Amino acid sequence: MYKKIIVCLALDHGISETALAKAKLLLDDGGEIIALHVHELPSGTTNAYVTDDIVERERANAEKRLLERVQGIPSAKAVLINGHTGRSIAQYAKEQNADCIILGSHKPGLSDFFLGSTAARIVQQAHCSVVVLR
Repeated sequence: MYKKIIVCLALDHGISETALAKAKLLLDDGGEIIALHVHELPSGTTNAYVTDDIVERERANAEKRLLERVQGIPSAKAVLINGHTGRSIAQYAKEQNADCIILGSHKPGLSDFFLGSTAARIVQQAHCSVVVLR
């Protein structure tokens, strides 16, 4: 069905296995799964309290956890990028010419009503099909 699927993995949420399983079902023979995690850098006042060593340590930890998630899936590769989650995922998918993005979403709350959720931003900005899992 799809040749290149971006699976968005939030490493602190439990939807990763479900998202990867769905990607395997939707993938064409010979297709590629890109397990993507966006490492958000500290900003604003938080930036004043976080050292470069802490940022690098957290990035290395995220990379290790991401590689563990795709271990044993031959068609998958792990990619870790820096940026703002919503914008970065849609932009990366376009750059990679992906034809599907799979991501998890939580039940929307009051803050999502005012600010919008990451999943909603990706659906709005993506150039390709988006599968949202709950």
